[in-house]
Amino acid sequence: MYVLDSSAFINEYHTEERIASIPMVREELEDESAYRFDALEGSGMHLHVPDAETVERIERAARETGDLAELSRTDVRLVAAAFELDSPLVTDDYAMQNVAEKLDVTVEVIAQDGITEQRDWLFQCAGCGREFDENHDRCPICGSDLSRKNPA
Repeated sequence: MYVLDSSAFINEYHTEERIASIPMVREELEDESAYRFDALEGSGMHLHVPDAETVERIERAARETGDLAELSRTDVRLVAAAFELDSPLVTDDYAMQNVAEKLDVTVEVIAQDGITEQRDWLFQCAGCGREFDENHDRCPICGSDLSRKNPA
């Protein structure tokens, strides 16, 4: 079974495997892609709602990699669904791919190149230049904005 992100419906992704998604994906779709979701749901696509404990686990992993601020509620739940179903996640979203990689969830990309390595991002203050392992609303030292930085 493959777990489909909204990009799978937008890009008309096809597979012979059984498919699943989450109800929140339907809310992100418009026009033809929304019709594709509805048609696939009507023809047997599994709709999965992940457990709250799994969602919390995914959020912890995303916090550790530095991707949590980049992920929507839907994104977190899609990774959680793929984790619970032990299924590949079909997405082009790099932050989702990074978190999935950390959790050993297989990812299949659609229209983009996939990530080449899993990263634990750093956050750097625009004012004082200090680096932090975790994201904050503002630098705890000088109050300036933080930006995500490649740790390499």
